[in-house]
Amino acid sequence: MAPEARWYVKYTYILAAMILTVYAMIMAKSILLPLLFALFFSILLSPFCGWLERYKVPRFLSSFAGILLGLFILFVIGFFFYSQMVAFNQDADMFAERLEELLGSMEGFFATWFAVEGEINLDRVVSAIFEWVQENTTSLTRGITGAASTITSIFLVPVYMYLMLLFRDVLKNFALKAFGKGKEENTIKVHSIILKVKTLVQKYITGLLMVIAILAVLNSVMLMIIGVDHAIFFGVFAAMLNVIPFVGPIMGSILPILYSLITMDSLFYPFIILLGFYIIQLFESNLFTPTIVGSQVSMNALATLLLIFIGAQIWGLAGMILFIPLGAIIKVICDEVDSLNHFGYLLGRPADDKSGEASLFAKKVRALSKKVRPKKSE
Repeated sequence: MAPEARWYVKYTYILAAMILTVYAMIMAKSILLPLLFALFFSILLSPFCGWLERYKVPRFLSSFAGILLGLFILFVIGFFFYSQMVAFNQDADMFAERLEELLGSMEGFFATWFAVEGEINLDRVVSAIFEWVQENTTSLTRGITGAASTITSIFLVPVYMYLMLLFRDVLKNFALKAFGKGKEENTIKVHSIILKVKTLVQKYITGLLMVIAILAVLNSVMLMIIGVDHAIFFGVFAAMLNVIPFVGPIMGSILPILYSLITMDSLFYPFIILLGFYIIQLFESNLFTPTIVGSQVSMNALATLLLIFIGAQIWGLAGMILFIPLGAIIKVICDEVDSLNHFGYLLGRPADDKSGEASLFAKKVRALSKKVRPKKSE
């Protein structure tokens, strides 16, 4: 039997390559994460820089203007959350008082129905939390150190973005030379892949931002109608967590539900908030995301869920966010390379999947989203 026909030899090579790749991704996390974020945001801002350069603005100035635009948007978001946290701090005494009352009610409930006696108060809960912190100091220190390392890496993102925008032609020509290998047919295919990847990333990020804006409005209006304090903060926070598919919407709804449970007088309010988030999420998953983000980015549910869990295991929260567009990019490459078409089929939707069909309203939303998407840069 020829060596190439031995399945276990091929399996060993594939397994070793996968293990080494995952190990390298984990060890190089502090390098790869800022590079990938910078790459995605640079692709998003490249049409703006190209527009400035058409008016004879030098590239180093257009790249710097793109970075300033991105930083300004981040500053506005950070200022919004800071102002909301200041408002939260003003309600700290009321929050502690309501929590004390809730713990007292729980004490009476357990004593009445389960014959469990014992004083439950806020001081005891706080002391239990401090004891837990003292017992887990080592693991908490490791987590804080890792978070500090991640925050430090974030400051590298603008630097990488500026350099990528400044040398974007060099990076494009490098890819053409490295993978085109001097053959015209290969060069054309690599150029096509680059254009499709740029379009995909721009479509994904801009579409995601539009979905977040729509969800922020719907969540905030829903919470204000119910009468929840800080409704805008909760609505925007839940909408921003939508960048994490499946898991993000659940995490975003927990905070306002717990807040209403503590600060409101009836269990009806947490239930109606949960129902409101569920209805909005139905619209998001069946209308907003398929229509605005588009079927080009979306993959089948199995591939998406696997990418989320794999990303969480390798890079944590950042992996859950990054692995979705990375998976979509891999799908584009697999669709273009004949020897990898079967992997593209595995990641994509089945041919008989009709979830991409849109209603008349959905088509109008899609037409509106196309008007605000950035045009392809040359």
